[in-house]
Parts: sequence; C-alpha cells; structure tokens
Amino acid sequence: MNNTSSKYDVIILGAGASGLYCAMHAAARGRKVLVLDHSGKAGRKVRVAGGGKCNFTNMDVSAENYVSANPHFVKSALARHNQWDIISFVAEAGIEYEEREAGQLFTIDGAGQIAGLLVSKCHRAGVETLMNRELESISGEGPFVVTSGGQNFEAPALVVALGSPAWPQVGATSFGYKIAEQYGLNVFPVRPSLVPFTISGRDGKFCKELSGNALPVSIECEGRVFQSDMLFTHKGISGPAVLQISNYWRRGSALTINLLPTHNISDELEASRTENVALRNFFARFFTRKMVDLLLEGQDSDTAVSQLTKERRIALAGRIHSWVVKPQGTEGFAKAEVAAGGVDTAEISSKTMESNKVPGLYFIGEVLDVTGWLGGYNLQWAWSSGYAAAQFV
Repeated sequence: MNNTSSKYDVIILGAGASGLYCAMHAAARGRKVLVLDHSGKAGRKVRVAGGGKCNFTNMDVSAENYVSANPHFVKSALARHNQWDIISFVAEAGIEYEEREAGQLFTIDGAGQIAGLLVSKCHRAGVETLMNRELESISGEGPFVVTSGGQNFEAPALVVALGSPAWPQVGATSFGYKIAEQYGLNVFPVRPSLVPFTISGRDGKFCKELSGNALPVSIECEGRVFQSDMLFTHKGISGPAVLQISNYWRRGSALTINLLPTHNISDELEASRTENVALRNFFARFFTRKMVDLLLEGQDSDTAVSQLTKERRIALAGRIHSWVVKPQGTEGFAKAEVAAGGVDTAEISSKTMESNKVPGLYFIGEVLDVTGWLGGYNLQWAWSSGYAAAQFV
C-alpha cells in the first residue's frame, strides 16, 4: 500500500446532488476539494429523477413538506439557500424548465442537464472527482483518512453525502449510516418511502382487476391527507397520492381512501332518486364500467336508483368515500424514491450540518433523517443542506 496520503481541505463522499453541490460551493470558497464515489458516473440518481426530467425544486417550500424526528431541523438550511436560489442557478445556466401541478419544477430537455451542470461547475471550480472508487475504510478525526483503491486521502473535513439505499439500481447503499455509527452517532431505522403499497386478499384482488386504471382520490393515514391521482397496480396501489402518504405510513396502519373526493355520492343518489336509472348506469357517470362492476360486486347492478334502500345507499357511500385498506407492505427500496429515517438530526448542527460529537464530520442530503414530500422537496434538501455545509467546511 502507498502510505503517503494525498491531502485536501475537504473530502466529500458521494457524487450525488448534495455532494456535488457542496463541492462546487466549497471550492468557490477556495477549498481544495476531493469527491469520491463508487459509481462510474456522477449524479446518477439526478439523471433518472422525475422520470428523467428532474423535478429539481418546488415553487412552495417549507418545513411542512418534510418528515423528520425533529421537524424544525430543516428550517435554517432551507431559509439560507431556498428554491429561488436553485431556480436562479438553473436559469442562469440557460436550462429551460416548466412548472407543473402543485408547484413542481421540471427541466424541459431532461435531467442530464442538471447533472451535467453540477459536474461542469465542480470541474471549473477545481474540484477533483474520482469515480469508480470503492470506499475501503474511513479512520481518524481531524484529519480524517479515507482509504480507496489502495490510496490514502486525508482532510480535516469529511462530508458524508452517500444518500440512502433507495434505488439500488443506481448504486444506492447504506454505507453512510455505517460511517455515522462508526463515529458514535445515532441512526434511526431506515425504511422505503415515496413508495407504492402491496395489498393482498380481497382488496388486493380488486386492485389487480383494475391494474393500469388511475383516478383522483383523497387518501388519509395517521391524520395526514393527500389529494392527487392513485394508480391501481397488479401488486396494489401507486401514483402520486399513494407515494405521498407512504411517508407517514407505518406497518400495520390502515389507509382510508375516498375514491370520489369531488362528489358526495349520498347527495348524488338522493338527487337522482326519482330517476328510473339503473345503478350501474348511475355509477358510470363517475367511474369506468369495469370499476363500477367491481364496486357493486354484482349486487343491484340493474336496480333502479329509486328502488335502493337507505341501508344500501349508506353502504355504497361508505365503500366509495371511506374504502379502508390495510397494506401488506411496500414494494421496497427498489421502487422507493427515498428512504425515511437515517442519521439522527439531534446529533447534527442545523446551521452547519456538522456532527455535534465529531468536529469536521458533516452529513448532508438523504443520509440524514429528513424525508421530503414528492414534488422536488428531496432535491431541494440536497441543495440546501449541501450549500449549508459548504459554508463551514
């Protein structure tokens, strides 16, 4: 082994959104920066984000859009480097973007533009980036020594930007948590989040039969409600509303789904009580024929609305507005956009992202116990936390 160490001011582990953003800003402050990553390509997760269009931030960002054991932790970093800073960063580079529903901002020509911008900004600022580098060991405290490929790299500041195990297909791992634990930091158990649910039994059969169908719903779990589209899959349910609520779901929790949030079916039935319309035709005003057949379960399909008993009307309203389903689980890290849990933010300065226990050791991005909603919030956290650390490394 080569015992001589290459010396830097800052070593950043992870060439993802937070790592690269931190690197370019630290280098702009005159720091000698090294970025190490085991992947072959920088910004791999950025390149596939938002269906390849990169939902890089949101027009409306606040602490409310994040889940963490400490809900106040994100406030400082978000306030000091917000969505407007990122919008300027993207616009100044000549990257065109568009606003979609719920304030989501996407690139027009693809996520590769954002990844390319980060890489070129790092290159121009003099950041040294070494890819395809397995991280063999981390040791020391000021200086920290990172061993990779038989080489030692040394720096007084070490930034862990290794993300989470979500999306293992783009090289995601749990290594960041291991480093935190090695240095005595608390790490909350990690679970897949922004993830589809698997459903079994009778409800699972219902979902499978409707696989590929989407509809607007409102979905509630543990007191949280989201209104957006839901997609039935052969395994259960997915779509924006489902991914959002998955941030709040715990194993064993039930979901209450309103399949028709824009109407009150009791009122609609009451208003049509004098009509001689068959129930299946009445429901076809709101749902697909296939869904109507499944909702009615072969009962009363040809019965006129005027002939329905009060009990049947109440039962139908309950089935449509309060469908209670208990997911068997989720589709796991392979289908999760992010992970919930991670490095306990009580161990980290919300101003600097530095460990309270180990001077010079920083954690940024998704490795922390900070999970954003669907809609550009996780990338905004990568930018904000990366920028915060870059001011102090």
